[in-house]
Amino acid sequence: MYRVLRVIAIIVARLTTRLELSGTENPPDPPFLLATNHLSAFDIPLLAATFPHPIRALAAIEHQSNPLYAPILAASGAIWVRRGQVDRQALRKALAVLERGEVLGIAPEGTRADQSHALQQAKAGAAYIATRADVPIVPVGIAGSERIISGLLQLHRPRVRIAIGQPFRLPESGHVRSKKLHEYSDRIMRHIAELLPEEYRGVYA
Repeated sequence: MYRVLRVIAIIVARLTTRLELSGTENPPDPPFLLATNHLSAFDIPLLAATFPHPIRALAAIEHQSNPLYAPILAASGAIWVRRGQVDRQALRKALAVLERGEVLGIAPEGTRADQSHALQQAKAGAAYIATRADVPIVPVGIAGSERIISGLLQLHRPRVRIAIGQPFRLPESGHVRSKKLHEYSDRIMRHIAELLPEEYRGVYA
């Protein structure tokens, strides 16, 4: 099923964007945590078109009622998470993905970017998962996907850039204190910010 979805994602990406990729040689073999900024609903299919490995993404449970997004997310094996609270069931499922040797995708900000499209303060979830699973983190910066809808309405394909950074690991693993997790979350976001044009870097400029 994921192979079929990826083929569709590649076709959609070619039809709707002028996609520019960099750093495609950087991702290691799974397992790893893919940490990215989040600009639009097109981000997941764009990442599916970019990465050869299946990506299990954390997705807000509110999208389960969306007739367009829900079937796509469900078919790709998304993990539904309740935002604004510690969703221990979702965290267990996320760790299980990495334990099985797969790729887990997460937006450390915990939500889609606001109207400025710039980075917001990260939550601690990405750092918690990375330290507990002790896996490398692959930072990804997406720029331009917020213009896809307006581009379609104007019958042109916007330029979308996806930059994949060098994998890195956090200094600690296992049970890490909350204060350190927030510090490590900011470290993850700085790696993402380095891959983005300056206007997208927000609080991590």
